[in-house]
This record gives sequence, structure tokens and C-alpha cells, in this order.
Amino acid sequence: MPRTELGEALIALARGAIAERFGLDGSAAATHEALDRPGATFVTLTQQGRLRGCIGSLEAHRPLAQDVRENAQAAAFRDPRFSPLAVEEFEFTSVEVSLLTPAAPMAFRDEADFMAQLRPGVDGIVFQYGRHRSTFLPQVWESLPDSVQFMQQLKRKAGLPPNFWHEEVSISRYEVTKWKEGR
Repeated sequence: MPRTELGEALIALARGAIAERFGLDGSAAATHEALDRPGATFVTLTQQGRLRGCIGSLEAHRPLAQDVRENAQAAAFRDPRFSPLAVEEFEFTSVEVSLLTPAAPMAFRDEADFMAQLRPGVDGIVFQYGRHRSTFLPQVWESLPDSVQFMQQLKRKAGLPPNFWHEEVSISRYEVTKWKEGR
């Protein structure tokens, strides 16, 4: 089946999972052979182009259908940056689902070498140092197109200073296929 059909199924599952939590008809007749295979997704909620919630999985550890449903509910009701979504907001909240490729560890000599390998607009990045960890989806490049600013904000998100670097930093990259409903 075309990837468009998979995207429609994932959007229907995400919206349906949120609707169910509100006691609305959330039955999503989503079928696709990929839904039973392991998959890693992020579900992003926006309102008038502004972020309203985003939660996801970096690794495929459960069936794709379950992953998108649980991430949709988490983005709507458990993103610590926002209050839980209210039923009154649901109608004008747009759902985007990103399907991640497996993250691939990057090899680099130092920060300059890493920055030279960075692919703006393509790479989703997982930054890790000790217990500090953060990720940005490739879509973040749309609001942070400068590589230096992108990485500074990613380090801040991890709880580190923007100019932090250490030889024990580990970085992985991934790509996404994304689908967004038109609301």
C-alpha cells in the first residue's frame, strides 16, 4: 500500500485515541499491514501553527498502532510543558505523526567534525551526555534553520549550557516520514 495510506491510518489512530479519552467516538477504522509491526513515532499537536504537545518514542519497542495511540494520548494529556488538552480545544487542534527511522550513532572527532556532518532539514538528532538527553525532530529545523542555534537549543533542552561539549558526548541521527492533517 502507498505510504499515503499509512499516514492516513496513523492520523486516524492518533485523533481517535484522543477522542476516546474525551468519551467521543474515537473508533478509527485504520488498517494497514505496517500497523502490527514495531514502529517508533512522535505525535505533535498544534493550534494555529503553535505547538500544543509533542511526545514520542525514539525506538520501535511496540506495534506501530499502539505506539501512535499511546503517544497521541501522551501528547494531548501528559506533555509536561502544557496543561492537558481540553475537549473545547480538540476540534481546532491539528495532529501530525512522524514515523522515525532507527537512530544511527554518529562517529566524529570533535564538535567541529560533528557539525560538518550535520544535515539541516534532514536530521533528527539525539544528543546525550551522561544522564542528559534530548532530541529534536527534523521539523525543528523549520524554526531553527541555523545549525549552531539548533544545537545550542538541543543542549539547553538536555539541561546543559548552550556551548557545552565533552569528548563523551554521544549523538545519533534519524529521519522521519511525517503526515499532518489539514486543520
